[in-house]
Amino acid sequence: MDETVAEYIRRTVLKIPKDEIKMMLQKWGFLSEAQLQTLNFHQIKDNISQEVVQLCEENSADIKQAAVLDVIYNHIYQNKRMWSVYQMKKSGEELEYFDITDFKEKFKRRLRSALKNVTITFKEYEDNAIWIRVAWGTPHKKPNQYKPSYVVYHSQTPYVFISSSVLKSTLPLLCQALIVASNYHDIGEMELRSHSLNSLKDIVFKRYSQNFQTCTPKPLQGGNAENADIRIVEENRSEKERIHRLNQEVFGSGPLPKLEFAQYRLETMFKSDPKLDVLDKKEPFRCLVKFSSPHLLESLKSLAPAGMADAPLSPLLTCIPHKARNYFKIREKKGLYPASFVSP
Repeated sequence: MDETVAEYIRRTVLKIPKDEIKMMLQKWGFLSEAQLQTLNFHQIKDNISQEVVQLCEENSADIKQAAVLDVIYNHIYQNKRMWSVYQMKKSGEELEYFDITDFKEKFKRRLRSALKNVTITFKEYEDNAIWIRVAWGTPHKKPNQYKPSYVVYHSQTPYVFISSSVLKSTLPLLCQALIVASNYHDIGEMELRSHSLNSLKDIVFKRYSQNFQTCTPKPLQGGNAENADIRIVEENRSEKERIHRLNQEVFGSGPLPKLEFAQYRLETMFKSDPKLDVLDKKEPFRCLVKFSSPHLLESLKSLAPAGMADAPLSPLLTCIPHKARNYFKIREKKGLYPASFVSP
């Protein structure tokens, strides 16, 4: 077994919590049950990792098998990575039968036609998710196994979740391989990012239902001066109840998807007195609005109760997941497709 493979397996085992090493090695399936029984899981992790490497040497492990262990680790600890959502688009509405073998072959062929030194690993899961790990090299260097890209693709859907390598130049290659393998012709980022992969899936697969509020705030009721203190207390209580009710209507009562980053483009017309003649041309203002927070939707939900915004919140804030799902509809109107990702 190559020394670099042995070192990679050792480091991967060291990342795993000690009480989960046996479970993860069983999921890996590369070592037999008899070999696993020879391991002492009660010693320090460094010693465990050395013993695992020795057993892997007996089985002549290569980097492909080692990469599978890394996929299993990242599937279990997927929240350690930052994920972005991409949406693909077909030229028509035709539905095609999805062949996983054909998908894998096309993906590998396209990627390796652009870059020979890559390690590509696939693993399928029960929720129709295909996990793809790509370790990138250069024309003169072997792939760096410690800085791979991860892709999670759900067959029969246009959505792809990507955790990119630090090498940004690899993203266009990855996107090209995805649209060719899945028979789409375009791909674009939906501008939603989070460490919580499941939360992003809840949003784009519409497993999270959100109402959109259209009512306007009601003014507080007045009263006479003699009952001012009682009125203030009652109005405060009523206002808190109103804010709570509106928040429930807009965000729901259940847990919210953990979204960490969102952005979308706004276009609005400048309104002024025609007599002032401020603008020579009736051009709209365009701007890019970005939001970031450890838990963006919870942060928005807390604005009104904290007194930092009126209730109900502006639809510009509450419609972020909805706008993200309409990514291609918006871009079609404005002709904003990313040309570098268009399939030939």
